[in-house]
Amino acid sequence: MSTTKHKTLLLDFEKPLAELVNRIEQIRELAEENDVDVSGQIRQLEARAQQLREEIFTSLSPAQRLQVARHPRRPSTLDYVQAISDEWMELHGDRCGHDDPALVGGVGRLDGQPVVFLGHQKGRDTKDNVARNFGMASPGGYRKALRLMEHANKFGMPIITFIDTPGAWAGMEAEHQGQGEAIAYNLREMFRFEVPIICTVIGEGGSGGALGIGVGDRLLMFEHAVYTVATPEACAAILWKDSSKSPQAAVALKITSHDLKELDIIDHILTEPSGGAHTDPLSAAKTLKEALLENLALLAHLTPQERQQQRYAKFRKIGVFTENARKQQ
Repeated sequence: MSTTKHKTLLLDFEKPLAELVNRIEQIRELAEENDVDVSGQIRQLEARAQQLREEIFTSLSPAQRLQVARHPRRPSTLDYVQAISDEWMELHGDRCGHDDPALVGGVGRLDGQPVVFLGHQKGRDTKDNVARNFGMASPGGYRKALRLMEHANKFGMPIITFIDTPGAWAGMEAEHQGQGEAIAYNLREMFRFEVPIICTVIGEGGSGGALGIGVGDRLLMFEHAVYTVATPEACAAILWKDSSKSPQAAVALKITSHDLKELDIIDHILTEPSGGAHTDPLSAAKTLKEALLENLALLAHLTPQERQQQRYAKFRKIGVFTENARKQQ
């Protein structure tokens, strides 16, 4: 990887760490050229770099976590599926003339167990992102997802979904094709399915686009992922007519995994490698696979009726709030 390319992938708050890492590399190169032993100094600098990395990533603001969730190198649905499945076959089409590349899915095996995988798929570069509409699914994408979920329910296969989208496609054509109806229909049907459903927010979970494949028995979320009713930029534009106030909106929206766990919206937080999932995708995939297998084992002990009742109760309690009234003077 060239230095120029590496710099374009750096997030603002990572620059002090990158400078320290570059200094370590420069010292190592100079030591090799001059045949000098500086291993002790390098070990000290590497320990400092690791400490700095942990300090940075344990104190990220909601807006900074959003940057991590949107990192172009962050593992995608297809990355995770290929890393955790024994075998995998992608299926295409919604049987209505569309095959949305922004939402992918298929059948596979997870530790030998047949399952159906599906999730949003962003691109790796500008060209790929345009082809996949930046992970924003059309009505055809949600209908394809529903077709695959119905297939899973018919043949008794658990459904594993991966959420990573800024939101459903909001174009005029999507509205003409029934975007709202497609998402609403998915919501209703996912409550009906008898098989276990596990949803995981792997990156950016935005608005109805996330909910369209987000109804499940368990909702998992990676540590630096975000899950929100609207992007902070959109929220700031609506409330203050100023998208530059998105950091303030990100705090108010409670978009982080720790906020959502405290609100009892998600069930489990998946720890990411130091520096984010993109720094060690295989380690992140291992954590994901272990969590999926653990939750599938627990859900397997329930009857279909018990899963449906618990699924309903899980979402019925979301939205509880308290109001503190000012004392009358």
